[in-house]
Amino acid sequence: MKILVCISHVPDTTSKINFTDGDTKFDTNGVQFVINPNDEFGLTRAMWFKEKQGASVAVANVGGPETEPTLRKALAIGADEAIRINTEAKDGFAVAKELANVIKDRGFDLVIAGRESIDYNGGMVPGMIAALTNANFVNKCIGLEIDASTSSATAIREIDGGKETVSTSLPLVIGGQKGLVEESDLRIPNMRGIMMARQKPLTVVEPVGANAETTSVKFEKPAPKGAVTLVSPDNIGELVNLLHNEAKVI
Repeated sequence: MKILVCISHVPDTTSKINFTDGDTKFDTNGVQFVINPNDEFGLTRAMWFKEKQGASVAVANVGGPETEPTLRKALAIGADEAIRINTEAKDGFAVAKELANVIKDRGFDLVIAGRESIDYNGGMVPGMIAALTNANFVNKCIGLEIDASTSSATAIREIDGGKETVSTSLPLVIGGQKGLVEESDLRIPNMRGIMMARQKPLTVVEPVGANAETTSVKFEKPAPKGAVTLVSPDNIGELVNLLHNEAKVI
């Protein structure tokens, strides 16, 4: 079984975010980048399939050379090969089309993508990949078992108010998230993995030139929180007045 894990190169949630060029571009200066958390759950599940079922695992992303340390980390965790599609990740459609071209060219049986990336939270790419590659698709996936002998899969996905178990077949694309593996199962690269990652192939693929269908007009940070107003528990009238006239929530 051939597995591809799509890896997004995203800012660490502790990084301070700023914008440049009239708030039209993200400022990467001083920002630490990491593997998208939803993708990291997927990568860990792929490692299980590699160790238990002998699957081969490749990772891929769309981006410039600055994303290669993130791909190398995925290799250090245990992936066999990394693929970098050499173009800027402009929007969800362009990313999906570039990834779909690699998937069709290499014939992956299972594609594991994060439900969404934590930078733009678009949540579009996994579904678009499935449509472009004519594969089955399960989103918000929190459980996955594969029977390689029959090319069948059983997936558990999160729905409003509960969970749903579905049966499907390969080729399959999933949008994974927290719950696909336990947080305690996430892997940290050790020294041996880091050394081995240097010997594993990182292939740079030229893009097919997918056109972005959207552009970012402007970014805006949330307004800073105001000062806290303390109200005596004996003064319910003042509390109601503040909630009604200042907070405007009642």
